[in-house]
Amino acid sequence: MIATLSFLALLPAAAFARDHPLQKMPAITTEPGQNDRLFNLPLNGGETVRVLSTAPDRPRGIIIMLPGGAGDVGLEENGDIRHGDNFVVRTRGLWNRRGFAVLIPDTIDRANLRGHRSSPTYARVVAQLIALAHQQGPEPVFLLGTSQGSIAAVNGAAHAPAGSIAGVVLTESVSVMGGSRETVFSADPQAIRAPVLVVANRDDRCNVAPPQAAQRIADAMTGSRDVHVLMVAGGTTRSKKARVVHSPRMGITGLKTG
Repeated sequence: MIATLSFLALLPAAAFARDHPLQKMPAITTEPGQNDRLFNLPLNGGETVRVLSTAPDRPRGIIIMLPGGAGDVGLEENGDIRHGDNFVVRTRGLWNRRGFAVLIPDTIDRANLRGHRSSPTYARVVAQLIALAHQQGPEPVFLLGTSQGSIAAVNGAAHAPAGSIAGVVLTESVSVMGGSRETVFSADPQAIRAPVLVVANRDDRCNVAPPQAAQRIADAMTGSRDVHVLMVAGGTTRSKKARVVHSPRMGITGLKTG
């Protein structure tokens, strides 16, 4: 996935920016070389979402990473992360080392995002995250969603302002209706115009994200002229809900149920 993202990062993205009065919070002490910061991003509806930002010195691109599960990362004002094992949270340092800045949003007031990621309201939240990413610099901006977060990535990409994103990456995408009562097909995949990469692990046993559905997901992206499916296999199971896939060719690909 990282090798393919590096390819996507070469695609052009039109300049896009909006002004946001951000509240910048103190730097977080993390592992050496990992530059974590927290921001409070005011939303158009008057609410605020906390965003974790981590970046190398000279990023080649910016990835907005949308977590799975309930979406509640648990970003505390003092820098503590209560739910740091989600794929997009725990791998942020790896993306930095490959030249990508990362933005990870929390939920608003620890709300549960299940059932809401395909909504127009959440599409607007993603649009404001995209605007925040463009405010950080001129680099191309990508959306990456894992598991339930893949629904948010599809929704955000489908309704993003023209030219504002350079690509979309979906990992362990939810394609079978489950408890959240929504899938990537609920989020207008046909409206996506940007390049799309669908990543699936052949060994994944998640009942709402079967790997054999990857091509069907790609086929639903009828509005995009550049859609690819990347199948991976193997990995190390960290828990009943988590799998980390290692590939000498691609680096690391993480897939997490939830």
